[in-house]
Amino acid sequence: MSYYYQENRRGPFANVPKVTKNLIIINIVVFVATLFNENFMIGTFGLFYPTSVYFRWWQPITHMFMHGGFWHIFFNMYTLFIFGTVVERIIGSKKFLLFYFICGLGAAGLQMLTQYIEMQSFLASGSKAAMEGIIALKSTPTVGASGAIYGVLMGYAMLFPDSKMTLLFPPVTLSAKWMVGIFAAIELFTGVAGWADGIAHFAHLGGMLIGWLMIRWWRRRGVLFDQEVL
Repeated sequence: MSYYYQENRRGPFANVPKVTKNLIIINIVVFVATLFNENFMIGTFGLFYPTSVYFRWWQPITHMFMHGGFWHIFFNMYTLFIFGTVVERIIGSKKFLLFYFICGLGAAGLQMLTQYIEMQSFLASGSKAAMEGIIALKSTPTVGASGAIYGVLMGYAMLFPDSKMTLLFPPVTLSAKWMVGIFAAIELFTGVAGWADGIAHFAHLGGMLIGWLMIRWWRRRGVLFDQEVL
């Protein structure tokens, strides 16, 4: 009698739910494309201020798949892999896909609102520095999946508030509700203070806020969990 050994070919993504897996794959493909033609990719698919000549209607969606460098996409995709996998399994793939994109749109919305407020202050000033600020604001794109992923983090913290999370640096371990709460406080403080220029702090907060609202809404309606899980 002959016996055949079949090698396990499931691969590293075998246990990752389909939406999380496909989001990671699309982000990686777009990042590789950006390496070949950065000016075109960022200029076309990054999110510009609505009155900028570079703004296009699709950018509030496409900016979620753009990244500014290796470490930017690495940490975003690592976080999506760890927490998106759990959240998607609990609430279901269709709901998770909706959750992810609405959090990303909420992030873009709050980012543009803060830019609008900043724009009004520049216009009210009328100084040369203010005019330079307007030019910089209209020509600087927002890129990254961070807003949507901060929403996923918020979703995880609401689903598993007492689970433990440990930072790589510093190696601090806290419950998820406290860790994500501290993240939100830091983003708010640094955003208001204007520290760490070049980071869209209010986009992160927008994603977290929408994630919090959506989980609360689904929970109140009794439709939070995937029926197949129950």
